[in-house]
Amino acid sequence: MSPLLGRLATALRRRSLGLALLLLIGLLGLAPLPVAAEFSGVDYTLTNQNEQDFSGQNLANTSFAGATGRHANFRGADLHGAILTQAAFPDADFAGADLSGTLMDKVDFSGADLTGAVLSGAIASGSSFRGATVTDADFSDALIDRVDQRSLCRDAEGTNPVTGVDTRLSLGC
Repeated sequence: MSPLLGRLATALRRRSLGLALLLLIGLLGLAPLPVAAEFSGVDYTLTNQNEQDFSGQNLANTSFAGATGRHANFRGADLHGAILTQAAFPDADFAGADLSGTLMDKVDFSGADLTGAVLSGAIASGSSFRGATVTDADFSDALIDRVDQRSLCRDAEGTNPVTGVDTRLSLGC
């Protein structure tokens, strides 16, 4: 079996339909496959991503539902629209990441670095940000539990370098 067919079969087994379609199009010669690593829409549901390096990757609309990512590196990654529901990312690095519009309910972000991250429009109900660093982060229109909001406000400071939004104002401190 060709490597491309193997990747197509794997994508179909994982129900990564977007990736499967992209591979099928490439297999049929209808469009070239991307040269750079492209992970947008990949399904990492219920996987172990501890200490993995996703820095600078396009992970838009990707699912990490139920995944674990202790010490994972998402620095500067594009995760907008991703699903992180019921996942655990303790001590992970999300500095400068785009987490806008993500569904991140019941996620463990304890000790995570969210410095300069954009979390605008994120739904983070039931999540834990205990000990997380949120300097220069933007939480505009994010849904965060009142307890987490109060806790984050104690150490929140700075202005997001991408959106220009004051962290404390975005948290409603």
